[in-house]
Amino acid sequence: MNPTIESLVETLSQRGIKVPEGNRRIVGFGDSEALSAELIALMLQGTKRGTCSMLWSWEFEGEAIPAVGDIGIVVDYFNRPVMIHRTTHVEIVPFNEVTAEFAASEGEGDLSLAWWRKAHWEFFLRECERIGCTIDETMPLVCETFEVVETC
Repeated sequence: MNPTIESLVETLSQRGIKVPEGNRRIVGFGDSEALSAELIALMLQGTKRGTCSMLWSWEFEGEAIPAVGDIGIVVDYFNRPVMIHRTTHVEIVPFNEVTAEFAASEGEGDLSLAWWRKAHWEFFLRECERIGCTIDETMPLVCETFEVVETC
């Protein structure tokens, strides 16, 4: 069962954690338990400070893309809150124009653009299959940077 923002805010409040005011959203990382755990660990270490997703996925789900100042309640694969982050920058960039700097901000693999492209191509291929579209070098990505506000 997916939690609501209200239920997560209440859960965190009971733990003595105040979720900042603003546009709050629930944020998950990865499409498997292992990938979710790996990405959250990188965030907790401070290595991961960027993330990207396909614009087509946001449109498929009927959701607004992240905006600067958004407050994300980050949940693990099992929808348990693990941290709160704030979006600091958002840019829509074609897959083949993602920079080495942004790739490194994602904190994954060897931090290279080549590693990023290979790993993300595989991830976006699965996502395209899920939403019924065809993967493309110029597909628009929502590239987001963030700061961790609090761990839960």
